[in-house]
Amino acid sequence: MKIAIIGYSGSGKSTLAAALGKRYGLPVLHLDTIHFVPGWVERPRSDMLADYRAFCAAHPEGWVIDGNYIGCDYAERMKAADLIVSFQYNRFFCLYRVYKRYFTYRGRSRDSAAPGCPEKVDWAFVKWVLWDGRNRQRRRRYRWVQDTYPGKMAVLNNRRALSRFLNALDRRAADKL
Repeated sequence: MKIAIIGYSGSGKSTLAAALGKRYGLPVLHLDTIHFVPGWVERPRSDMLADYRAFCAAHPEGWVIDGNYIGCDYAERMKAADLIVSFQYNRFFCLYRVYKRYFTYRGRSRDSAAPGCPEKVDWAFVKWVLWDGRNRQRRRRYRWVQDTYPGKMAVLNNRRALSRFLNALDRRAADKL
């Protein structure tokens, strides 16, 4: 099974990716881990793409990948995925989660971030969560994925939708037994 998880910053993509990887025994790639080097410095796109492609080649049977990163074979990733989960939580809930994550990992790098990238919240990131990361182009891209792959798409707008989604996965797994 191949699962792509996309959505707004702070919505819970990495948390769900880790949980689904554990549930299904699938390798997990958090794109943030290959996008940055220590100090939150962006890597060259070619290096990130090479690492992403190596991960996919090493795991042709299945994976869980979380993150958006249009320059990292986005369209191909959506096409290859058997399931696409799109977190579309409201901006204030995402900001709340960002601060909660900050207080949990303050001064340390979390597993879903690149080594040497301690958790931080600054004005640029707050602005990204509230406005810049939700611009018209990004919203259109999410709509394109929904319109192109409706049969393998799960759009989650709130925690209740996430609970229903996870329960549906459990029911599907039970039906296969």
